[in-house]
Amino acid sequence: MKIVSIKNNYEFRRLYAKGERIGSSRMVIYRRRNRLGRNRLGITVSTKLGKAVHRNKIRRRLREIFRINTDKLNSGWDIVVVAKQKSRYSTYSELEKDFLMCCQRIGLLTEGDNQ
Repeated sequence: MKIVSIKNNYEFRRLYAKGERIGSSRMVIYRRRNRLGRNRLGITVSTKLGKAVHRNKIRRRLREIFRINTDKLNSGWDIVVVAKQKSRYSTYSELEKDFLMCCQRIGLLTEGDNQ
């Protein structure tokens, strides 16, 4: 399935300013309702996390985690994931666990998937 991305700067800024947020030690997730009926994903990885190779690896992992778990998420949200320093040294399974935990805490998981 193709992931719809958030690419425009003003959309990121609007999410940071008006969206709800929840954080863990590896990431911060912002969410805001959209009128599209589907989820859109934006990923932010700062240059403080390392060179392009490391940043792209984190981006790829987060995109794949979102793609695999998209059926567990409620529809109609703009979601921005901001990677923290600890995510650089985290395994895929640790990132996935944090992502799902944050989604559950902020109310993005569908009712059947809440644990």
